[in-house]
Amino acid sequence: MTKIAMAADHAGYPLKEVIKPYLIEKGYEVIDFGTCSAESCDYADFAHPAATAVENGDCNFGIAMCGSGNGIQMTLNKHQKIRAALCWLPELAALARQHNDANFLVLPGRFISEEMAKEIVDAYLDAEFEGGRHQRRIDKIPVEGEVL
Repeated sequence: MTKIAMAADHAGYPLKEVIKPYLIEKGYEVIDFGTCSAESCDYADFAHPAATAVENGDCNFGIAMCGSGNGIQMTLNKHQKIRAALCWLPELAALARQHNDANFLVLPGRFISEEMAKEIVDAYLDAEFEGGRHQRRIDKIPVEGEVL
């Protein structure tokens, strides 16, 4: 069974609570790294454990959200093995998987409707990495050693 790591801050929490049962209904196992309420919190507290679960192979990929999607995406992408893509349209989500082999989908919780979020999630889940020239580019993403 495919395991999906989920993470959100307070601004992404309402959307997470819509997407989580949607994924379960589709047959996915969801590992929820929080938050568990709409009380103010810091996205990094939930993004780092979710990213680690994907990096370690405990989860196949992840879906995360915060208000704009930017903060949680930046945090996720600090992990060398994470390729988190902020998507607000289904086409962007499909391309993130097809061309970038994105292993985290990030949604802007305050800027998309619940219905649009479901369409984006479906596009992400239905797409497959194309490999080829895209693999060469992905291989160049991780930073080796210290960056000056």
